[in-house]
Amino acid sequence: MVDLIRGTVRSWYRFQPKGQLMTPDATRVARLDSPAEEAREGAPDLRITAIETIPVRAPLAREFRGSYYRMTHRATLIVRLHTSGGVIGEAYVGDEDATAREIQSVVRNEIAPRVVGLDPRATEQCWRAAYPATFDILRDRRVGLVAVAAVDTAVWDAVGKLLGQPLWRLWGGARDRVPMTAIGGYYGEPLGPIEEEVSYYRDVLGLAGMKFKVGGRAPADDADRVKRARAAAGPDFVICIDANQGYTVPDAVDLARRLEEADIRWFEEPVQWHNDRRALRDVRYLGGIPVCAGQSELSPSGCRDLMEAGAVDVCNFDASWSGGPTSWRRVAAIATSYDVQMGHHEEPQVSTHLLASVPHGTFAECFHPDRDPFWWNLILNRGELVDGQLAMSDRPGLGWELDWDYINGHRLDS
Repeated sequence: MVDLIRGTVRSWYRFQPKGQLMTPDATRVARLDSPAEEAREGAPDLRITAIETIPVRAPLAREFRGSYYRMTHRATLIVRLHTSGGVIGEAYVGDEDATAREIQSVVRNEIAPRVVGLDPRATEQCWRAAYPATFDILRDRRVGLVAVAAVDTAVWDAVGKLLGQPLWRLWGGARDRVPMTAIGGYYGEPLGPIEEEVSYYRDVLGLAGMKFKVGGRAPADDADRVKRARAAAGPDFVICIDANQGYTVPDAVDLARRLEEADIRWFEEPVQWHNDRRALRDVRYLGGIPVCAGQSELSPSGCRDLMEAGAVDVCNFDASWSGGPTSWRRVAAIATSYDVQMGHHEEPQVSTHLLASVPHGTFAECFHPDRDPFWWNLILNRGELVDGQLAMSDRPGLGWELDWDYINGHRLDS
């Protein structure tokens, strides 16, 4: 009986108007002015007042080819999130050339009306308000996810600036520097012979390693290409390989065995997409090289399924492709339960903060300046690499100063 009375009282209190206590006969007794309530009331009222979008597109110096794709331009969306306190959250995300304007439209017409008026410090509220942009079943799901990611990243930049803290520290601060590798080894050697490309990454850019493209030729041919890279790099340079879902399981295992002595850090997306959880697991068990995947997943639950299947050693979920830092951090939390390391597909402007924030982070990725002019030109205060690592700064939020002369020269809405 005592438990029943207590439960009834708790239920009655739960449904009382905020900040006041009502008796069952609706007579007001007192106001609840707890210290926590007073602190909340004393905090400045901060709201998102506007969201500005700027699509940017730049031609690449030449065509770049992976296993089954080609790139001639790079595109991104800059979001500036204005707040009533004067702080502006600023971020750029994605590389969606064909759908750049559609993503911009989703931010403007679907997400902004839901998010404007919210407190940016309530990051989960902002994310939940934006997420319905992914619900349209007649639209490519990735369009809505990139739009959500753009706003989510800008929200977090604003939060970091409001608190005076860099995001890598605010998210966990596991380390203050991140090793960085290049994505390269494209077919047709658009950056010169493999040996020269490797030397440029190691000796000129000062990177810790590279991720080398495979999956577009027979395993024997790709193995020869990778071995050339290893011979040029020496033993202290990280090499990963990336098939971009190009191989069958037998071909992926064949390549892995041909590279047993090449000290490959991981084999990324080795197999075709249609049965990838089981196929990734098979390559992981049979090939002898750690397997990385996750960038093609749309959600944390998709990454969880990869881990549950024993399919990956490293998860490279992409915050900019799949819902923003809020989603990536959920994946990173799940990964700790499976002893899976975290990577991040491209996007060093946000991945460096995310990977520095967690103890199981691996490498941030960039490109040759000809392949990604944005990382090397759009950011003015990028920082120098030392011993292959980017030292994280104490500047609040993402901490980047954007080059508006460069942006204005490449914006699509000018």
